[in-house]
Amino acid sequence: MTSGDPAVTAGTHPTARRHVTDVRVRYSDLDAQGHVNNARVITLLEEARVDWLYPEATRRGAHQLVRAIVVASLEIQYRRPIPFGRPARVSLGVTAVGGASCTVDYVVTTDGVLSATASTVLVAVGPGDGRPQRLGDAERAFLESYRAPYTPGEAPTPRSETDADDETPAPGYAAWSR
Repeated sequence: MTSGDPAVTAGTHPTARRHVTDVRVRYSDLDAQGHVNNARVITLLEEARVDWLYPEATRRGAHQLVRAIVVASLEIQYRRPIPFGRPARVSLGVTAVGGASCTVDYVVTTDGVLSATASTVLVAVGPGDGRPQRLGDAERAFLESYRAPYTPGEAPTPRSETDADDETPAPGYAAWSR
């Protein structure tokens, strides 16, 4: 997995950006049809989330986001099979921040074609008891800086302003259904 620079996009926060990373598709991710198994797509999302949270949240003092956070819900829409060979590009942004939780959306493309969209609700929990724990100021500031939800029709996973035009999804695959 190689990490890309976060892309600057319009969002709720004035300087919001999406985190974009390429996740390597492994041979073990494939199913009998030769594309990434639906359950392994969830692993691609997890790898992108870890690539975002662990270095960035830690660097910015939002330690609660890496110390004890759980996935409370997951919604995924499969658009096209993800083939073996090229990495899956995952763009993620925050769509909501609550008292102890946040919602993250994901857009997965391969070779510029939309493959999947997803959403997770992450909940901060106490490390000892697993009960929801309010987010601190550092965590809120970190999450707000990524409050850049994907907007249908926009290029879903630009790495930078210079290659955004190369990331146009295939016709009929730009809908972000929730």
